[in-house]
Amino acid sequence: MITAMEERIGSVIRFFEKTSVAAVKLEFGDLSVGDTVRIKGSSSDFTQKIEMMEFDHQPVQKAIRGQFTGIKLSHPVKPFDLVYKVTG
Repeated sequence: MITAMEERIGSVIRFFEKTSVAAVKLEFGDLSVGDTVRIKGSSSDFTQKIEMMEFDHQPVQKAIRGQFTGIKLSHPVKPFDLVYKVTG
């Protein structure tokens, strides 16, 4: 049996409701299009594959630790929600 592992990589800074994009600060790890993330907060807890990321309103394929990135999400989130990368 394979168990998924979660590694905290950052947190939500802001959520833009009209576009359903979360601004995320990557404090502990990298993130790429195609990765799976789990967003967990006081009112949210869901897992989603990253299909679109942007930086400064331009599409990007990868963001590294220390950067801010925008990720398109299927559910609303709140500032300070934690972002985990799911592997395995």
